[in-house]
Amino acid sequence: MSRPDLLEQIYTIVDQIPAGRVTTYGRIAAMTEGATPRMVGTAMRQLPEGHTLPWHRVVSATRRVADHGGAQCQMEKLREEGVVVDAQRRIPTHLFWP
Repeated sequence: MSRPDLLEQIYTIVDQIPAGRVTTYGRIAAMTEGATPRMVGTAMRQLPEGHTLPWHRVVSATRRVADHGGAQCQMEKLREEGVVVDAQRRIPTHLFWP
């Protein structure tokens, strides 16, 4: 499978994550035909300016918002959707999709 095909699969899955819910890089990878969690993370980092994908709904397997340049923005977007992030930046398991 080509990289553009995998990117399309990743972006299609991310676009389906409902507001107020999150999923992990690994869960997204498992729904594709060959992507790895690292590839999903790279795809999220390389989204073009002006995109509308809900990238903020993708978190690590530890249920934490990763420590990256967009972490504050990610937490704010999640909070706007009603997702509670605790002091350790973890998200409750009942909010995970699918």
